[in-house]
Amino acid sequence: MQFSTTPLYSSSTIWGSLRSTLLTTLSKPSSLCCSRSTSWTLMAAMSTTAEPITQKTCQPPLQVAKRLEKFKTTIFTQMSMLAIKHGAINLGQGFPNFDGPEFVKEAAIEAIKAGKNQYARGYGVPDLNSAVAARFKKDTGLVVDSEKEVTITSGCTEAIAATMLGLINPDDEVIVFAPFYDSYEATLSMVGAKIKSITLRPPDFSVPIDELKAAFSKNTRAVLMNTPHNPTGKMFTREELEVISSLAIENDALVFSDEVYDKLAFEADHISIASLPNMYERTVTLNSLGKTFSLTGWKIGWAIAPPHLTWGVRQAHSYLTFATSTPMQSAAAAALQAPESYYEELRRDYKAKKEILVEGLKSVGFVVYPSSGTYFVVVDHTPFGLENDVAFCEYLIKEVGVVAIPTSVFYLNPEDGKNLVRFTFCKDEETLRTAVERMKQKLKVSV
Repeated sequence: MQFSTTPLYSSSTIWGSLRSTLLTTLSKPSSLCCSRSTSWTLMAAMSTTAEPITQKTCQPPLQVAKRLEKFKTTIFTQMSMLAIKHGAINLGQGFPNFDGPEFVKEAAIEAIKAGKNQYARGYGVPDLNSAVAARFKKDTGLVVDSEKEVTITSGCTEAIAATMLGLINPDDEVIVFAPFYDSYEATLSMVGAKIKSITLRPPDFSVPIDELKAAFSKNTRAVLMNTPHNPTGKMFTREELEVISSLAIENDALVFSDEVYDKLAFEADHISIASLPNMYERTVTLNSLGKTFSLTGWKIGWAIAPPHLTWGVRQAHSYLTFATSTPMQSAAAAALQAPESYYEELRRDYKAKKEILVEGLKSVGFVVYPSSGTYFVVVDHTPFGLENDVAFCEYLIKEVGVVAIPTSVFYLNPEDGKNLVRFTFCKDEETLRTAVERMKQKLKVSV
């Protein structure tokens, strides 16, 4: 039980009458917290001219619904707080330490000045819906109706939540690929879904096809996937996507495809599963602005799906956030009209950052696994002798001054991730080099 202190007042004239009450009450802290009659007794005996003493008051217990009891403060919040506390370089949470393009920020300013500051239409500002549809056609060849098949959300995380809440029923089975973005499990728990996890294992994190086939059943409602994949950097191959597609069609299951890193594909072309034959009608494609334009704080996302699936997504979205920031949507529409040269330069810059970090981590002594997309890389920390990923990350922050993310939080069974940690390279080159130098100086391979 935690106690805080606040000043009260007493004097020798009232101490005798209070003594027995105080002794009785303070010997039972729960009574002090919960007994209204005791509080009134103490208040009646107080004198405004008395000398201050201390009253002890307890904090009520934390309360949370059972469906969320197992979840703690997100690992990203925990690590970022520790980074600040210890002055560590944050290569953990995936937000850039540099700003997005000037033309996009100027578009937001102009939208604000133009008075675009009231509620937007629930499913999106028309210009942004149209821009999303146009970008999707350019990327996939698929023509979608921007009014009926595109829903703008407050970031991709809300798009994920709206999709789960709008299309998944309690006890529906949903297949996920571990390690996975931590909001997947939390959102599915809110829905009451049954999660079936297929573990992707190093070094290449390929899909274990036989395990995937065995996971499907008559109760399988959907597959939730992410490509390029956070945290591993894996990109699902065409062959893997074709297997997922055939199983989804055979079992009449939906596919929810999180593609927020689609423009950060370095060694292969990104393939949207919705573009495969007969898949658009059963797919919700999820994406956002933040990763591609280094504007993660704007929280502009979207879901693309055929009308019969969009209906469920929009129903949930309507009662989650209703609408998303109006001026930022206008700016996002301008961003999505960027020429191909913008994306080429983006990939070129990130490839250079990736090389600095990967080569640096190898020189420190990590086992570094291939990353074909995203701005993350996963490594094996065991050469340094710490018992698990959490212990290693705590040591790295406190003793070395660098932040990484323990990957065990991305698995249903934390043991599966105890040897792995994730670093991000969405930082300026000087920051990456400084972090590598700190690790070179203070991390020693265990012999």
